This record gives sequence, structure tokens and C-alpha cells, in this order.
Amino acid sequence: MLTFNHSSFMTFSLMGIPGLESQHLWLSLPFSSMFLAILIGNGAILFLVATEPTLHTPMYLLLALLMVADLVSTLALVPKLLCIFWFNDRDIAANACFTQMFFIHGASVVRSALLVTMAFDRYVAVCKPLHYNTILSHSLVGRLGLLALAKGVVLILPMPLLLRRLTFCHMVIPHTYCDHMAVVKMACDHTRPNRIYGLFVILLVVGLDLLLIGFSYVLILQAVVHLNSRDAIIKALNTCSAHLFVILASYVPGLFSSLTHRIGHNIPRHAHILLANLYLLIPSMLNPIIYGIKMKEIRDKVAKCLGRETA
Repeated sequence: MLTFNHSSFMTFSLMGIPGLESQHLWLSLPFSSMFLAILIGNGAILFLVATEPTLHTPMYLLLALLMVADLVSTLALVPKLLCIFWFNDRDIAANACFTQMFFIHGASVVRSALLVTMAFDRYVAVCKPLHYNTILSHSLVGRLGLLALAKGVVLILPMPLLLRRLTFCHMVIPHTYCDHMAVVKMACDHTRPNRIYGLFVILLVVGLDLLLIGFSYVLILQAVVHLNSRDAIIKALNTCSAHLFVILASYVPGLFSSLTHRIGHNIPRHAHILLANLYLLIPSMLNPIIYGIKMKEIRDKVAKCLGRETA
């Protein structure tokens, strides 16, 4: 059996979507469409936030950081995926593979951390509206953004570093990108530390972040139920609606994908791979749409840019 243990000379081969190789060209159509939608949608939100001084508020600055994380994840994933689909270009150097892994998983951790920060932003907006600008200053938003970035780097950097110590018996990865566990399964060494660390990151990121988001919304609901006016209640809930939709778009596909891996033993492998890709792309595609629909300020700025007046 051939073994490989020097990352400088290793080359992996990405299969794409196993079992659907003959359909790769057709599959490239929806994926390239999503890619364009993500670039246009997230790019438009970033342009509006950057160019409109009225949008330089904590909520929209955090939204801009979320758009950046979505673009990083998408740009790390889709170009190589389309090269596989269009040109059958499957080879990827080990160092490039580990780099792709770092950016895809790191951006996911940063995105989750930003959603926690945005939940805190909504808590302050609903529960302490008179002190909103005092509590959520631009400097605090900047520090929270750097904290989210640091969390992504610190948690994900050990993954490729741990992989570099392994010897690999298999070089063909049955996936469209260098997913951490997909690469771990290629090793013929003792991979228990890699598996334990991967599980630790999932529990820390998804478990803790969802707990913090849930705690924020418990406090928000407690404040809402004490409001005397029906209009005030509706306004408070509407303040949080876009963030809630984004949370659903971000976590539900990922949880569904994780569940199918653990209990969906009869589900074909190509379905698992498709879900793993959609779990990364769907939130990035839906986030600008959700905020474009739910946030009047963004609708007004889009209408202004298009030379029309909103109703």
C-alpha cells in the first residue's frame, strides 16, 4: 500500500459528487447560479453599507461583516467545485487543500460568532433602546468583529496542523471540497485526536453559540411580553425578524446535514455531499435576500440606486 506523509509533495484528488459524475455538467448550472447570486447579493449589501453614511450603524456594520464571511466561504468553495464540474480538474495540492479547509470552516465559525453578536445587538435594541448607541459603539462593534475573527482562526487552525502530522493511504477524497472529516478518513494513522478535536469544535461552535442566541431571545421575549401596546410588540418582534430568519437559514441546513450523516445510513452518499455543499451556500445566498426584504433602509437605498422611489 502506498503511503504519503509529506504535505509539500502530496496531491489529493476531489471526486466531486460520487455517483453523479456523469451529471456534473448539469449540476454546475444551479451551483454557478447560486455563486452569481451570492456574489451579487452580498456584494450589493457591502456596497450599500460602505457608501451610505446612514447605514453606518452597529446592526449594518455587523451585517457587512456577515456578508464578508459568506463571501470568503463561497470563494473558497465554489471556484474549485466548478473546475471539477466543467474541466474535470480534480487535483488539489495538500497545502492548497488544507488552506481551503481553513477558510471554509473558519468562515463558518466566524459567521456563527457574528450571529451571536447580532443577537446581542437585537437584545440591546429591544431591551435597552435608549442606551443603544452608548452600549454598541463603533469601537465595540470593531472589537466584537475582531473577536469573531480570532475565534475562527484559533479554533480552525489546529485542524490542518493536526492533519499535517498524518500519513495518508488514500488520496482520492469523495467530496467536492476538503472537508475536515473527509480528509481525516483518508489517513491510515491513528486519527482519534483529529476526530475528537473536530467534535469539540462542532459542540463549542454550534452548541455554545445556539445557547447564547437562545438566551438573548429569552431576554427579548421577557421584555416584549411586558409591553403595553400591541403596536410596540409588533415593532419589537419585527426588529428581530430578519435576524431570526438568518439564524434559521444558517443553522437548519447544517443541523439537517449533520443528522443525515449520523442517522441517515440509507441515504445515498451523493445526497450527503450535495447537502454538505448546500449547507454552506444556502445561507450565503439567502442572507442578503432576507435583509433586503425585511429591512426598509436597505429597500430604500436599493430603490434610490435604481432611481425609483419606494412606495
